[in-house]
Amino acid sequence: MRRLALRTGVRWKISIAIAAVGALIALALSLVVHNAARVSMLENAREVQLERLLFAQRLYEAASPQKPSPKFGAKINDPALPPGLRDRIRDNRRATHVDENADGVPDVWAAVPLANGDVLSLHTRFADRSATIMGDLDRALIIGSVSVVFGGCALGVLIGGQLSRRLRKAAAAAGKVAQGNTEVRVREAVGGVVRDETDELARAVDALTDALNERIEAERRVTADIAHELRTPVTGLLTAAELLPPGRPTELVRDRAQAMRTLVEDVLEVARLDSASERAELQELPLGEFVSRRVRLLDPEITVRVVHESWVSTDPRRLERILGNLLGNAAKHGAGPVEVTVEGRVVRVRDHGPGFPEALLREGPSRFRTGSSDRSVRGHGLGLTIATGQARVLGARLTFRNAGPPGDTGDAGGAVAVLWLPEHAPTNTGSFPILRQADLD
Repeated sequence: MRRLALRTGVRWKISIAIAAVGALIALALSLVVHNAARVSMLENAREVQLERLLFAQRLYEAASPQKPSPKFGAKINDPALPPGLRDRIRDNRRATHVDENADGVPDVWAAVPLANGDVLSLHTRFADRSATIMGDLDRALIIGSVSVVFGGCALGVLIGGQLSRRLRKAAAAAGKVAQGNTEVRVREAVGGVVRDETDELARAVDALTDALNERIEAERRVTADIAHELRTPVTGLLTAAELLPPGRPTELVRDRAQAMRTLVEDVLEVARLDSASERAELQELPLGEFVSRRVRLLDPEITVRVVHESWVSTDPRRLERILGNLLGNAAKHGAGPVEVTVEGRVVRVRDHGPGFPEALLREGPSRFRTGSSDRSVRGHGLGLTIATGQARVLGARLTFRNAGPPGDTGDAGGAVAVLWLPEHAPTNTGSFPILRQADLD
């Protein structure tokens, strides 16, 4: 069975924790204060009761021997005298006693032995004024406890909200880093004056990002250096192949040498694109006309449909490179007919083959992965990687999806690559221009 996962924010967890601790502390203090106040008031009532009894004793003993009578409600040998108090009186000493009742108002007793062996006692209920004071004290404690709980909850929301905002900023910055924007600094995104564990986390993520950047840059330089060093011997190999006598072996050598040269050039291009140093040389051109002309030169049998013409500012060389790679991928791994559709700033390239592999749809193009288990298939998996990199230089977006399966709403399946050209072309620094309000009006 799957465990039920409840998602709660740090803000509310801290608020609940502070409110719970505040409630426990308030409850404990309220019980201590209530019991201390009650004990103090009962002790005071005992002393008052005993003083009244002693005064009544003096009046009783000073009265006429013929008609002695207790004063202030005192009684001689009261049969209702509590057993515990009676036992202490037998030791010939005065004592007080508190008898708890079901209604919560105790009875206060005081008793003193007389010289003739009788017991003089005084019995009253707990003073109404004292009971009123205890009631007011209990109400004050309840109000104070509730105030502490709500105040703690508000404090928790304030503290937790600040921590939650810092964590959300850190998560957003880390997400941008994960998307490839390695210039983002998590520590700067978190900000704030107070330093806490969030800053330690941000510094750790920034250090990890720097280490990954250094490693990626080192790998890119190694790849570029290897490809650059291979350029000269591969060129010499092609030149030597041209001197071989005609024949099938010569054709195989030339074909493999040309494939190696193409691979080296592609690897160099990928290295340049990864370095983020490439800049687009922009020109204004009609997208539909440009795509139609370039596709006819590449393969006259491909159908081009211009739904809506649009002028775009882009780099024609890089756009042609993207089209060539997409059409080449469709020819190698797809099936005819191949269709190209231009609609405004959107270019779609579709074939009617088995479609893109799931790994490519899930993770995007990956170098040296063709998606085919047949090693005899020509290609090294760099075409879509280069097309994606060139699209990034143009400020465009290249997406991949599969059409519906055969028979689904008349669709015949296949792979669909969609190039979304931007409305505003990148500047010569690779960024996008800041538009003034007048440009938007």
